Amino acid sequence: MTDGPGTAGAGLRLARQARGFSQQQLAGMAGISRQAVSAVESGHSDPSLRVALALGQALGMSVEELFGPGEPAALVAAISVAGMAGQGARERPAVEHAAGERVMLAPVGDRLVALPLRGDTGAGLGFLPAGGFAVRDAGTGNAGTGNGDGAEAGAKAGAEASAAPAEITVRPIGPPRPTLLVAGCDPALPLLATPLSLLDPPVAFAWWPCGSGEALRLARAGLVHAAGVHTQAGSGRSGTGPVIPDGAQVVGFTAWREGLVIAPRLRATVTGLDAIARHRLRLVNREPGAEARHLLDRERIRLNLEPGDLIGYGTQAAGHLQVASAVAAGLADAGVASEPAARAYGLAFVPLARERFDLVIPAEHTASREAQALLKVLTSPWLLAQLASIPGYDNATCGERFTAPAAARSAGAPGAASAHE
Repeated sequence: MTDGPGTAGAGLRLARQARGFSQQQLAGMAGISRQAVSAVESGHSDPSLRVALALGQALGMSVEELFGPGEPAALVAAISVAGMAGQGARERPAVEHAAGERVMLAPVGDRLVALPLRGDTGAGLGFLPAGGFAVRDAGTGNAGTGNGDGAEAGAKAGAEASAAPAEITVRPIGPPRPTLLVAGCDPALPLLATPLSLLDPPVAFAWWPCGSGEALRLARAGLVHAAGVHTQAGSGRSGTGPVIPDGAQVVGFTAWREGLVIAPRLRATVTGLDAIARHRLRLVNREPGAEARHLLDRERIRLNLEPGDLIGYGTQAAGHLQVASAVAAGLADAGVASEPAARAYGLAFVPLARERFDLVIPAEHTASREAQALLKVLTSPWLLAQLASIPGYDNATCGERFTAPAAARSAGAPGAASAHE
């Protein structure tokens, strides 16, 4: 009935997880023991005809579909987050998916969302598992573009134009499984994967690292289960908070200090952004829409500095750890990032603001299994202990529920400041 050891088990496990069933739930539906399901999935035994028929009926599949030789997966349509350019083509060019490009797939509502596994998005300390491959669209010569009619049309729309979600064609490697998809800049977000995997049934985790502005655009488009948003004390930007989707739920995750991360040799020289400009030191900046870039610009304006006064102002690192890594590698002398990132790389740090990092869950996803799983694991002792173990993090608000207006208030003093893109 199988074409090799473990083949039946792999197909059964993928089909069960794709439907969100635990082994116990599937066993009850099929009228067999959980041990029997476990034995088949682990490859320790092949199912009898009776068991195979019962499992196929419970999963809505034929025995051949469930246990037969593997066939190429049918093509599916997915929305690519890489196509959600919010700053226009002048800052974010059109994104094309090359044929065969690995993507992660996450069901979000009634759509499949694809995350390109390229660069920092596709590698932690090693390559991440893919859910499928982008397929070159017939007749166009492209696998899908990120800005509709391309960079030229995007440029005409202006720097503030938002691109429509880009649909691409994907050949799945296996059935997409329930996956919590979160967009945001906090490098602690991948810690959610472990407690999510221990739920029964488990939920997978996918992270799209980006600034607060892009995360909120994806949330408003319904393409992520949660978006990370900064709430900052002392920003002086009251009344300019983020456009949080109507009815969204806001829950706390972490808090930290944000400021200048500096090469250790310059610890005594650099006491602020003015010293960086005065000594003509090289800066590494963040992408437009990132809170770190907003913080840098507010400090620059306060000190009456122009972008041209800062060498490297036009650079764009993709996250806190990337900024710290560039400074540690000697590619830059300083940048704006979180204190945990600075301490992880042994860099000097000059604080500029205190921030809280909240998760915004769009109303259409608050009742979803993925969002409910997120709310459950945010208060898990394991996650709280892991956050507390990272120097510079404060887990006091992790799992705390806020009303949407709370995201526009200061982490330290209500009404003093606002979260923003």
